[in-house]
Amino acid sequence: MKPKLEDVAKLAGVSKTTASRVLNNRGYLSDETLKKVHDAMETLNYQPNAAARQLFKRKTGLIGLIFPTVSNPFFGELVNYLEYELYQRDFKVIIGNSLHDINKETDYLNQLLAGQVDGLIVGTHNQGIEEYKYSHLPVVAIDRVVNSDIPIIESDNYKGGVLATQRLINAGVTRIIHTNGPSALETPAQRRREAYEAVMNEYGLEPHTFTIDFSLSFAEKKQRYNELFSIYPDMEALFVSNDVDASIIMTIANERGRKIPEDLLLVGYDGTDLMRNVIPELTTIIQPIENMAKIAVDVLVKRIEGIKTESEYILPVNLWEGKTSSR
Repeated sequence: MKPKLEDVAKLAGVSKTTASRVLNNRGYLSDETLKKVHDAMETLNYQPNAAARQLFKRKTGLIGLIFPTVSNPFFGELVNYLEYELYQRDFKVIIGNSLHDINKETDYLNQLLAGQVDGLIVGTHNQGIEEYKYSHLPVVAIDRVVNSDIPIIESDNYKGGVLATQRLINAGVTRIIHTNGPSALETPAQRRREAYEAVMNEYGLEPHTFTIDFSLSFAEKKQRYNELFSIYPDMEALFVSNDVDASIIMTIANERGRKIPEDLLLVGYDGTDLMRNVIPELTTIIQPIENMAKIAVDVLVKRIEGIKTESEYILPVNLWEGKTSSR
């Protein structure tokens, strides 16, 4: 028969209440009492009921991760690091892919409000969710503006935009196009556009930003980027908002007889391990994904514990020179 807490208490010679306090590390207990109870647990091979402990502590040990899609290398790598960091803190994760699905994201947020998860880390593009209006929520956002109270973890998007645009100008090109999401989307990633435009203006060059929705399907993106080649037939370079889109553009360029980097230069953004290994020739801006995950978890734990946090955490980026990107 599976041993119960009463059996542990009896063997240790303490009350059930004391045994429960030892189990949940609650209140002052002498070293002698701690040893007696732990020895009894070991002797009986007593395994605490996790659900009961969570109810006692009023914590679930669960964290929700809500991102557009883990099939994207950036989000997939980020979730991998987040899960690792959370596991080190004794949390388990629930992962929600909520691309285009406001109801799904709202459902996860309601789980938080109902106490079914201890916190959320979000990086989706959905906007206008009413439940985020509450202050002091144990929520952390990655590259997304949720409300003024929820902290944002992000790479230095402006610096990344400067590095990318400057890299292309230094290569001797002047007709440089930037691709980015809709300007109405509230995300620090818009600073990449601001940096691109600022650097272009600094050199007396005309900036052109081609807007494309991140959530489009592969086929829809390919159609839109074919339109880009038709709209700007004389473009010499592209600063692309993410590496996946850069790979689509590389495919289209090849189909149109445009050689990279001989007559079309590209700089992407994200620099995941996967993309740098699969397309090593792509020059890109590397986001510090592992460190972003670590900071996000640190900040979330502080929010859960009621500790004050900063409103924004900006981490440095680096330029990765593609292995065949010289011109």
